[in-house]
Amino acid sequence: MTDTATGRDATGLTAAWGRLPVLARIAIVYVVARLITTGLLLAAAGVSGPASRYGVDPSLGDLALGWDAQWYWLAAVSGYPSELPLAAGGHVAENAWAFMPVYAYVSAALGAVLGTWGAGAVVVSLLSGFGACVALHALLRDRIGGSAALWAVVFFSCGPLAALFQVGYAESLFLFLLFLALLCVQQRRWAWLYLLVPVMGFTRPGILAFALFLGLYGIHRFWIRRRDPLPVREIVHIMALGALAVVVGFAWQAIAAAVTGDPGAYLATELAWRRNFLGDSSMHFAPVEGWVQAAAFWFERWGLGAVTGYVFLVVLVVGVALALMLPAVRRLGIEVRLWSASYLVYLLLVFFPQSSVFRLLVPVSPLWGAFAVPRSLWWRLAVLGLALLGQWVWIYNMYAIANTYWQIP
Repeated sequence: MTDTATGRDATGLTAAWGRLPVLARIAIVYVVARLITTGLLLAAAGVSGPASRYGVDPSLGDLALGWDAQWYWLAAVSGYPSELPLAAGGHVAENAWAFMPVYAYVSAALGAVLGTWGAGAVVVSLLSGFGACVALHALLRDRIGGSAALWAVVFFSCGPLAALFQVGYAESLFLFLLFLALLCVQQRRWAWLYLLVPVMGFTRPGILAFALFLGLYGIHRFWIRRRDPLPVREIVHIMALGALAVVVGFAWQAIAAAVTGDPGAYLATELAWRRNFLGDSSMHFAPVEGWVQAAAFWFERWGLGAVTGYVFLVVLVVGVALALMLPAVRRLGIEVRLWSASYLVYLLLVFFPQSSVFRLLVPVSPLWGAFAVPRSLWWRLAVLGLALLGQWVWIYNMYAIANTYWQIP
């Protein structure tokens, strides 16, 4: 084949790709990404051994229904306990109250048609992942252009945590709802948020971060009101939706308290996982304390000392704050930036970092758009290559080896 012919073929393929509807292009990207992830999961199953949580040669179904998927399944088939289980030390043990009901029950409803809860859960995750890709493209398209937005979808669908689109976790559904909610704020379609906020709030923890986001967004709109008018109608919507998000954010705690008769049932349940790391049965929740404890915990185990961990924590917080001010991030729009800042502040306040911290970061996935801004094809291919490498590292550790405390997805 001559160079000229090759050039014509390449141009023809590019033109054909460009003629496809955006939805079709996103669908092709998503399907190819899911095939890659399936291949990586099969490779992980092939190297899984007797010491792995999954044993020798697990099936894709075994991998999809491991770890937290078991808790969602338990919530769907057994409901939530009216009496909190206790660990050997007398403190509250891990239980289903840590897992919100929407994903569990939607999966159960679809599973009733497909035959099993697991089948329903995987299909919900797969469809929600595609919906999240479509919503992400729409969220970024007017900010960074259609081509860059599609590359952001490529990075997102092939990223290090892309296995979440194919397992029984609620993240995929939450991302779909979240990206729709951010798109509604961007386009100022407030009415839809009165539905999205409650559904988000009972899908996965994080709606309090959305309340903070709405508060910061309202302040921003008030600050720029001379060049972007802020009608009273929008002020009312922003304040009402922020209040709704706060109420929904604490509603699950109130429900857990009412069912169990223990006002601290939800927090005690969430702390059960932290106690597994720290071994402190008398632990109570305090904002930011989880990150301070984790800084000491991890750096002492790495032989670097607690003080080094504290210094690293300060540098990390400052570094993330500066990163959110980079030009490429600023191009994503104020909604993405304020959401990312709000969610990261939320994690700083409530979370104890361990291996699942990477999974907890997927709600800031719109930041993939910043990596898609540079137009260099080599840059974009390099980012994609690193994303796929990260995906294999994640899958290998969490699904092939999966035999120690830091290999929990």
